Amino acid sequence: MPCPVVEVVVERAVVGAGGYPSDLTDEQWTLVEPLLPPPRTGPKGGRREKHPRRRIVDAIFYVLRTGCAWRQLPHNFPPWQTVYWHFVRWHGEGTVARVHDALRAQVRRAEGRSEEPSAGLIDSQSVRTADTVPAATRGFDAGKKVKGRKRFLVTDTLGLLLAVNVMAASIQDRDGAKRPLLWARLDHPSVRKVWADQGFAGRLVEWTAQILGRELEIVRKDPGQRGFQVQPKRWAVERTFSWLTTHRRLARDYEHHPAHAETMIRWAMIGIMVRRLARGCPAMRPGPHPLRRTPAE
Repeated sequence: MPCPVVEVVVERAVVGAGGYPSDLTDEQWTLVEPLLPPPRTGPKGGRREKHPRRRIVDAIFYVLRTGCAWRQLPHNFPPWQTVYWHFVRWHGEGTVARVHDALRAQVRRAEGRSEEPSAGLIDSQSVRTADTVPAATRGFDAGKKVKGRKRFLVTDTLGLLLAVNVMAASIQDRDGAKRPLLWARLDHPSVRKVWADQGFAGRLVEWTAQILGRELEIVRKDPGQRGFQVQPKRWAVERTFSWLTTHRRLARDYEHHPAHAETMIRWAMIGIMVRRLARGCPAMRPGPHPLRRTPAE
């Protein structure tokens, strides 16, 4: 007797106009489009842009999610020179930061929070770099045995980005944290308290209190702790790092300039936030796929 055929029903991923899973859906694009600057035109108007902006943004997300080089963009995207030109232009004009901040405010409102947070978290992550990264912008992290760059993130208690700074991995946490803490203090004066791990203990706590007028609290591990354990308060920033490393472009640092690496992180957070706003709730792990038995022919 032949065995019955078991058919697995799997829901296909929702894709955008270009057919790639990294493309924005129509609902997600309606969140991003109003935040982009108007097209550049001359005194008498000028010609319209040749390539749709949606395809430009989709191409940036394609590079971010797949980790491919700019020159290896598929042919159904605009030319890679055009995409990279927009990437650099929006970086230099501060457009990416403004889009990111506007979406972060929307996510916080949707979560029932005020637009500006009152507390934050800081942590660092050392990542390896590509061979094309200049030696002057990379170093060796002796503690984690990583040669590359170090990312400093300041997030709110939801894990949303407040400040980011990328520098050589050879810089100690307590020294490299001063710049992102300063940026968070200037851009988000409502943040009164920041939690950090033991690597930020010492003179940085005094510097934060004396220079910034803010409290830096060190969350220490239990002396009897063995193995991994989720730390109170700090788990949200650790989750943010896991969000970022799902993007292959961020699994290793490929950017020539550290500032462009910071912009890539902001683009990743933009993609995370627009998906969250379009869903209306945080992502959940999918359950087991339903199975349906079909009679044998």
